[in-house]
Amino acid sequence: MIPRRSVLASAAVLGGPGWAWASKAPGLQFPRDFGAHPQTRLEWWYLTGILHTPSDAGRPDARPAFGYQLTFFRVLGPAPADHPSALAARQVLIGHVALSDLRQGRLVHDQRLARAYPGVAQAQEGDCHVQMRDWWLRREAGGDGDAAGLSRYRARFQGQSPGQAFGLDLTLQCTQPVLLQGERGLSRKGPGKYQFSHYTSQVQMRTQATLRWGGQAQPLQGMSWLDQEWSDQLLGSASAPQDEAVGWDWAGLNLLDGSALTVFRLRRADGSVLWSGGSWRNAQGVLRNFAPNELSMQPLRHWRSPSSSASYPVEWLIRCPAGTFKLSALLDAQEIDARLSTGMRYWEGAARLTQPSGEGLGWGYLEMTGYAGRMRLV
Repeated sequence: MIPRRSVLASAAVLGGPGWAWASKAPGLQFPRDFGAHPQTRLEWWYLTGILHTPSDAGRPDARPAFGYQLTFFRVLGPAPADHPSALAARQVLIGHVALSDLRQGRLVHDQRLARAYPGVAQAQEGDCHVQMRDWWLRREAGGDGDAAGLSRYRARFQGQSPGQAFGLDLTLQCTQPVLLQGERGLSRKGPGKYQFSHYTSQVQMRTQATLRWGGQAQPLQGMSWLDQEWSDQLLGSASAPQDEAVGWDWAGLNLLDGSALTVFRLRRADGSVLWSGGSWRNAQGVLRNFAPNELSMQPLRHWRSPSSSASYPVEWLIRCPAGTFKLSALLDAQEIDARLSTGMRYWEGAARLTQPSGEGLGWGYLEMTGYAGRMRLV
């Protein structure tokens, strides 16, 4: 383990030669682009899911038992690529895990930070294999969808929250092809020329899980969502301070009819929207990307954290080309204190998508950053 500020300082640098590579990059190729892109400053693999007990697995609109998050960040470290030491911080790995017990109304989470070192903390190129000791995520051949070109993933983590050990073993079968967000995987994050990221999603991932909690093992089933995103900037550069983003609101939602909805917006310090976007892909594979003026996210209800005093919108009215929806947190208290790894707090949790009238449409995850201080990785 190494000091957080020294190894993550490079993530605060805006611009740089990586953007020249990104603007000239060829089209995405798989499985190569499921792997790491170490020439870029920042990358993350973000796996979330909604899990039901076996008795409720045949009733997808039944209230889920658990939600989970497994996130790996890869950050370009301060050490030069040609540093002679095998222990030099050329790349830095950060891990966050969280489990929301939706029946008992409690959240447990854990975090890690380490310099990259083969076999211990690594994000491999060529295909998805990310690891921080006994936390890992990898793509495997031989899944049910191999003949159709669909991926299968395995993941595992265990954590220690005060007074509580927890863990998950996950097998995730993709039921749909990879979703390329934005323009063939190039997702705009602002009006500027260099305000973009590469962004792909694996949606509607059929999930088998074993929960380890309190010395007991419990089988669970559900659906998951995996995002991979890489760029040279966390929030994008801006030509003027008033056009800088301090955080974002994002949701990835698996609908019961097989479609997938992504929505996001980047916020300025005064709460106004700098940029917004998203996508909707129906069960037949027809994809519709959203222009910034096509998405509205209106907060309906807030929850104030007793720990940080931040006020988070936990219910939203969403208007987009796919329709008008209500998005509601399944548990208000899902704030993550990640100050020991990334220096920030954020809200990350299980949520339900409904018609405004209340009819259930699907489940997914809602993420909100920048409410307890500017979003940063330093």
